[in-house]
Amino acid sequence: MKRVTRKTKERREMVTGILFSLPAIIGFFCFALGPMVASLILGFTEYTISSAPRFVGLDNYIRMFSGQDVFFYQALSVTLKFALMNVAVCMLTAFAVALLLNSEAVKCRGLFRSVFYIPTIIPYVATAMIFMWMMSPDFGLFNILLRGIGLKGSKWIYSEGTVLYSLLIITAWTAGNIIVVFLAGLQGVPKQLYEAVEVDGGNGFHKFAYITLPMVTPIVFFNGLMFMIASLQGFMPAAVITSGGPNNATLFYTYYMYKQAFEFSNMGYASALGWVLFLVIALIAAFIFKTSKYWVFYSDEE
Repeated sequence: MKRVTRKTKERREMVTGILFSLPAIIGFFCFALGPMVASLILGFTEYTISSAPRFVGLDNYIRMFSGQDVFFYQALSVTLKFALMNVAVCMLTAFAVALLLNSEAVKCRGLFRSVFYIPTIIPYVATAMIFMWMMSPDFGLFNILLRGIGLKGSKWIYSEGTVLYSLLIITAWTAGNIIVVFLAGLQGVPKQLYEAVEVDGGNGFHKFAYITLPMVTPIVFFNGLMFMIASLQGFMPAAVITSGGPNNATLFYTYYMYKQAFEFSNMGYASALGWVLFLVIALIAAFIFKTSKYWVFYSDEE
């Protein structure tokens, strides 16, 4: 029998690993890297699908930043405003709910955890239809409840002044993933740390401020970063609920990019819009990573 050397065995393992990874590698090049490179090239062209791409240099980017496109800054400002509010509201709501679900004083915690996670797995269109009915100015459930306690009803998603705040309610309702991640982080906090605070005469506030909050800052960092990126890429609220209105108050950037590409057939300009969004997200992510060393604490740090 031929003896298999260690080098031959390592080579076989490497070939096996490559073969098993090949579907993912091919998928990355065909469905991720390839389209990215193509969109980068198309961003310097005038391309309307029906005609061949025509190189125009930086014209698409000049059109954006020079004010020729009156909707570019509107879409960018609306997206940034919504992303900041969305991250703040959903993070605070999810963290508060996770704290409650982690409390031993709450009965049937398993049931409540399932209840708060269920909205995440419901199709967004179904959730949107329900909230559109509840936010109806005339016969919606929210206005019925407000009038029942003597308050004036709101136009909710049908008013330029309240539509963004109304969408925050919907996104907070579907923040079950964030709650689950926060809950996992809270359950990872060592119990002996809380016992040490009690021995030193500390109360609930001291436990939260000096143990809970510092220990979950890595979770806050992860959730905040991922949710900020997802919020900047927000598309479904505008596409399903508001169609960018009223009066372009919810003209989210990705929805505007979609309209340029598939409604107006400006594929070259839409590609340029996509790369501007990529740079905005990269800059914000870099800022979050740069500042994280001042407020994120890891248990293995001295």
